[in-house]
Amino acid sequence: GLVVAICGMLLACQTPDPVPGFAHLSYGHLGTILLDVRRIEVFRAYVPPATLPNVDHLSPVSPLETAERWISDRLRAVGKSGIAKATISRASIVEVPLKRTEGIRGVFTNDQADRYDGLIEITIQIVGVSGREKASVLVRASRSQTVSEDVSRLEREKIWFEMTEAMMNDLNTTLQNQINTNLGKFVR
Repeated sequence: GLVVAICGMLLACQTPDPVPGFAHLSYGHLGTILLDVRRIEVFRAYVPPATLPNVDHLSPVSPLETAERWISDRLRAVGKSGIAKATISRASIVEVPLKRTEGIRGVFTNDQADRYDGLIEITIQIVGVSGREKASVLVRASRSQTVSEDVSRLEREKIWFEMTEAMMNDLNTTLQNQINTNLGKFVR
């Protein structure tokens, strides 16, 4: 009876991890890129598997939805003809288990247990009225991060959020440069 009471008191004293309020990632404040096309079409070539080893579906911000938000926040069609096709071919975070110390030594070792590999890839093509490609850019951003075996779920979510944010910051810079360089004659 005493053991049960002590266990009950210990459980009552534990506080759950706080539910974080992750920021909403948006890009409209960075300015709009005006394209001389009639419309912009967004294609999701990447379909998240929503199963391990992928963890992008568990992230507090979806890399796929964040990439789509970048397109809708930054690109505007202001022309009379042609199409800008924005294809998201990858927007994933994959968990890779790492080798851990075994035996008695493993009991006393706090190993790096997993690595998270993130990758976002976007292609933007300008297609003329005839359906022929006139210009395109392909941009990739990636990040990797290892975590120790004692990391909490909240800490993992924070890492996934920060990976997505960092990849999108890289994509934003690279896409803006590539659009100005390779799609420059279609920028207004």
